[in-house]
Amino acid sequence: MQVQLLESTASRATGAAERDVAFTFVQALAAELSGGRVELPGFPHIVVRIQRVLNDEQADAARIVRVIGGEPVLATQLVRMANSAALNPQAVPVTDLRSAVTRVGLDSVRTATIACAMRQLRNAPTLRGLESQLGVLWRRCVQVASLSFVIARRLTQVIADTALLAGLLQGVGRLYILTRASRHRSLFHDAAAYQAIERAWHRSIAVALLENWGMAEEIVHAVQESENYERESRGPPGLADVLLAGTLLADIGDPVALEEVVRAAKPLQRLGLDPQACQMLLEESTQEVNALREALG
Repeated sequence: MQVQLLESTASRATGAAERDVAFTFVQALAAELSGGRVELPGFPHIVVRIQRVLNDEQADAARIVRVIGGEPVLATQLVRMANSAALNPQAVPVTDLRSAVTRVGLDSVRTATIACAMRQLRNAPTLRGLESQLGVLWRRCVQVASLSFVIARRLTQVIADTALLAGLLQGVGRLYILTRASRHRSLFHDAAAYQAIERAWHRSIAVALLENWGMAEEIVHAVQESENYERESRGPPGLADVLLAGTLLADIGDPVALEEVVRAAKPLQRLGLDPQACQMLLEESTQEVNALREALG
């Protein structure tokens, strides 16, 4: 099965040389996944440090604040998020880190950490020349996260902060592939072949990364199922439904395409989102989504 996937994704390249590079690249991805060696190149260690502290049941608020305070850029990001219109609708300002952490909650701490690390990664010397691709990817991550937040809060009992985090993490597999491809710049010569590799591998890689980071099983499962339009489940809509809806609405701008996909996606039906409801949601949540974009940077 893995050999077939390797051959299928690599065969999208148009020339022999490009096919060789693509095959070698996806072969390396497969080896990294099967060997458990999935670590995001150049990703700041603060992500792992914060995650370990937050996963430690013995860690109190003072310790969490102390670890975050050791990263001034992250601390500033958290205070800014705590004062954003999206997370502070009453417009009651906070100025200290402890109050900011208390207001936004632990999932938003994780979200701010990922956002901060992404901004640092965009300045990495090894990724110079890929600023445009990184920018497009980051904007998509923020859009998916913002829409997931809005959908969770308006249409479900899912915790909106968790949906925001899951939306941001939905793109980490794509980020991993981009950072790895930076060593093989010829991959970018054939956009269709690169996108085929991305589509085939990004969710498996994201799951491996999130498991390594110790993310909650609910988030890992939601990311894994975020493009499974045929997924069926019982009970009220959950995080996986919310994330799939956020992903779909972020990726589709054409009304005709939106209608076709919405009618085919079962999780959207579970959320009561027909094409008209999707369009209305997008229009009504514009201000909220923009506020979240600004908060995430």
